[in-house]
Amino acid sequence: MEQNLSSYRIFYAVANNGNISRAAKELYISQPAISKSIQKLEENLGVKLFARSSRGVTLTPEGELLYTHVKSAFETLTIGEDRLRRSIALGIGNLTIGASSTLCKYVLLPYLKDFIKEYPHINISIACHSTNHTLKLLEDSKLDIGLVGKPENLKNMDFYPLHEIEDIFVTTHDYLHNLQVRGVKRQHIFQSSTLLLLDRENITRQYIDSYFHDNHILLHNIIEVSNMDLLIEMSKTSLGIGCVIRDFVKTELQAGVLTEIPLKHPIHKREIGFAYNKSTKISKSLKHFIEFYEDAAS
Repeated sequence: MEQNLSSYRIFYAVANNGNISRAAKELYISQPAISKSIQKLEENLGVKLFARSSRGVTLTPEGELLYTHVKSAFETLTIGEDRLRRSIALGIGNLTIGASSTLCKYVLLPYLKDFIKEYPHINISIACHSTNHTLKLLEDSKLDIGLVGKPENLKNMDFYPLHEIEDIFVTTHDYLHNLQVRGVKRQHIFQSSTLLLLDRENITRQYIDSYFHDNHILLHNIIEVSNMDLLIEMSKTSLGIGCVIRDFVKTELQAGVLTEIPLKHPIHKREIGFAYNKSTKISKSLKHFIEFYEDAAS
């Protein structure tokens, strides 16, 4: 676009007033300056925008067409300015949070409920990805903050732990009974069962694979799924032994729908918490969020 915004603002004022003199008073610009700006705009566009008479100016058909778009553009700008002023006055901001679908459902959403009550004017977007992908997005400054399992290498991240989670193995009583009928001994239960695990891109799966490796446990039959909710449901249908997070199956364990497989060497608990890129400029919205969860934990 060759013309600057002031040229179109002058055009818009003249069209609205139908008179160069009134437009000059409205814009606090001299009449010759307005006439020169309109003339230059017409020359650059190669069309006459106004028909001039002793009574003032009227738009030509070409001017009418341009006016329709200029009017829409200035109305949009006015709306944008009003929304900006309102957001500043009310403290409105934006916050993008990354989390896996599992952590989002069981940890983030209950937490957000209280935050939204205190900061109703902050617009929140949630991006559901695996922890590994969430960490990559944080590194690339494409998220404000992420709810993740604590990575081994924090790199350029600040990490604020929320609480510990514990991975356990569960199945149904029917599945365990079938193993007993087949004569499977406890020390061979994993080798003789179908294991229900998250896919290899998942940080939980990588943690569990390390547990199997460290304890010299060989697996023969594995079904991989993409999220914890599906894994829990499959475990409840006696498809195999699922590796789940204890907090997420408390109800099923208490009701006897699932039963925990005792381990000779329990899996070490691990931390989940909020992480954000230290090199990213902290917005007011993110500052409010950080202060909120720090206060909630204290």
